[in-house]
Amino acid sequence: MSTPDLHLHTLFLLDSAGRILGTREPDPEPGPKFALIRGRTGCAWAVRADVPQGIAEELEGLAGAEPPVTDFRDAPVHTERYGTLVGGEVYAGPAFSFPKTVEQPDTTVYVNALPLFARHFSGWTAAEIPGRSPIVAVVEDGHAVSVCFCARRSKKAAEAGLETAEAFRGRGFGPQVTAAWALAVRASGRVPFYSTSWENGASLAVARKLGLEVYACGWSLG
Repeated sequence: MSTPDLHLHTLFLLDSAGRILGTREPDPEPGPKFALIRGRTGCAWAVRADVPQGIAEELEGLAGAEPPVTDFRDAPVHTERYGTLVGGEVYAGPAFSFPKTVEQPDTTVYVNALPLFARHFSGWTAAEIPGRSPIVAVVEDGHAVSVCFCARRSKKAAEAGLETAEAFRGRGFGPQVTAAWALAVRASGRVPFYSTSWENGASLAVARKLGLEVYACGWSLG
């Protein structure tokens, strides 16, 4: 079951005090100064480890007073104060859960080697493939043209990452690889989820086509 707390622990590596040490990626980044994930019945949050203790305590106190969400597009109640405390760029967007039944596409393949990426996804490296698996692709002429992978992954859940080569967009490949990825993640014993920003229309369209359900809204600073 997807929950704000599960989402938070899948996005970030936390220390014993619940502070953000970095993102859960093959090549980790520092992560935001403050992350808040709000659901209909509760919220989860974390502050980056390098934020001063006094500021962190105030952020945590405010986050604990955030009410459950009624409209996922609404900003957090304490938005202005969060910005005053840590500043930085705001990122906000929905997090989706997959339905219990996901149809298996018959046009996807699993990827475990770099050559399939060579033509359209040259930024990939062999070293990141284990940490991004399961990786599912649509292949044309021997090359991946659309791929869904683990953007971030923990022992319990994984967040989808989706890329489609520009020349192959608009052909329905995104929903196909995402559906196959979700099934593969479930087979690994993890919970799959899909998140994006409110401004990413193409990504939101994939969620609609798959019938995904919003269960939380992520909001972060810095």
